[in-house]
Order: sequence, then structure tokens, then C-alpha cells
Amino acid sequence: MIVFACPGQGSQTPGFLSPWLEIDGAADALAEYSDAAKVDLIRHGTESDADTIRDTRIAQPLIVAASLIAADALVAHAGRTPDGVAGHSVGELAALVGTGVISGAETMRLVGIRGRAMADAAAQTPTGMSAVVGGDEQAVLDRLTELELTPANYNGGGQIVAAGALPALAALAAAPVRGTRVIPLQVAGAFHTAYMASAVDALRSAAAELSPQDPTVTLWTNRDGSTITTGTQALDNIVDQVSSPVRWDLCMSSFADAGITGMIELTPAGALAGLAKRGLRGTPVVAVKTPDDLDAAAELLNGAAA
Repeated sequence: MIVFACPGQGSQTPGFLSPWLEIDGAADALAEYSDAAKVDLIRHGTESDADTIRDTRIAQPLIVAASLIAADALVAHAGRTPDGVAGHSVGELAALVGTGVISGAETMRLVGIRGRAMADAAAQTPTGMSAVVGGDEQAVLDRLTELELTPANYNGGGQIVAAGALPALAALAAAPVRGTRVIPLQVAGAFHTAYMASAVDALRSAAAELSPQDPTVTLWTNRDGSTITTGTQALDNIVDQVSSPVRWDLCMSSFADAGITGMIELTPAGALAGLAKRGLRGTPVVAVKTPDDLDAAAELLNGAAA
């Protein structure tokens, strides 16, 4: 059983879409996605600098579009689809397309609205996020409670992302829990916390206009690592997760319970592959960063099928 993993915000780098434009049909797809998301994806994915593509309004559509382009290219290259799909944070919108819940254009419209709404919510109060790596999990959680920070992402592999007010994050970095490293993340606000309440409302209104289909392959949710069986439930979770913690640790536990034989992280890849190497030890992992990685990914996909 091979799983596609769709990455979340923070994995984009300047120019990372450039090599994908050489794939047949990619430029046309990106033009369509740009119209749907109201973001010039080709320009931002090939020319814009790191500060520009860090903007939530740009980063989220850019990441999801890249995952969709890579998924289409890999399925065409390998001649088969994955057995399951999951996405981290905004990556869950790409996962909806990979499981047939909604179309690429519908997802790109949603992610455009999501990015703008989350950026607006973040602008209301100065907040941020920091990764806490290592240490005793309960000690980390106790320290976050003490500082009135929220554990926004449980990433597995000994990593929790704290979110909240900037002075509290500074205090966490100044006096970290024993055995931990605190790494500030390049995001604009406290995503997946109560600070995002206004964004939830905006996304719910947009999602209500869609007619989702039930997933055609296994779809895991960030809510608790469980599998989703209806399209309505999948969309509801996409709305709620904006202000709820991402439980990628539970997704990886569910992958292990399901007996997956490999994981392929779609573009812009790297972060989830790294977590899998620690949280899914012994499971083959391929990170698809450029089209040059499609051969290795196809080999894993077809090897498992055989």
C-alpha cells in the first residue's frame, strides 16, 4: 500500500516550480489554477523571492498547485494511482483532489479563499509559530500551557509546533524545555488555533457551495488520523482544521496500522519525508522535489503494486 503525502505551508522555496513547467500540460494547468485561486502561480513559482512567497495568500495556493501538478505527472508516469492520500495542513486540500472529493479548480478556489482569510485573521493580532524539537512531550505541553501557547501541530518524530503571541514564543525560545530546540517558523500567524476563527467562517461559506464526492481511495484526516468515508465529512474537516491542531503524528500511526509499504511526498517535498524517516522507520520514502524524482517515485509505486 503506497500513500501520497501532500506537504503544508513552509515547504516552498524560490523558483521551485520552474522545472515542472517543462512537463506537458503543466503550464496550462497552472494557468487554470491561477484563475481559480486569484494568484499568479507561474510568476510566483518561478520568479518571486522568498519573502514574497512566504505571504500566506501566495504560499498556500502555490503549495497546493505544485502538489497537484506533481501528482498528475507521477500518475501518468507510473500508470497507476496511489492506494491512499493524506495532506498536512493546507496539503489536505490537495489530498481532496487526489481522492476525487472535489476537482482541482474547486480546490484551488478554496485554497485561494483560505489563504486570504487566514492572512486577514493573522493581521488582527501579532502571532507566530515555532517548532519544538525533542524533549519529553508532556513537559513540552506543560510549558506551552504555562505560556498560554497552543500545540498547533503534533508532527511526530519528536516535533510539536507551538503557536500564539510573539512575546510568549520569545519566552519559550529564551527558556526552552530541557532537551529541546526551538525553531521559529516563517509563517505569518498562529495557524490552527483560535486566532483563526474568522477564517473558519469564510471557508465554511465557500465550502457550502460545493457538491463533494466520496473518496475513491483511502483518505486520512489531520483531525485524528482516522479515515474519511464521505465527501461531506472531508470538506467539514477542511473547514474546521483551520483553527484546530494538525495531528500528523496520528496520521503516521494510522499509516503504520494500515501496513503501508511506502510513502511518496509530493512537491514541494522534504519536510514530511523527514518526519516519516523518524516516525515510520523502515518504510521506503521518496520525496518528489523535481521531475527528476519521478522515476524513483514510479518505481516505488509500481514495485508495491507488483
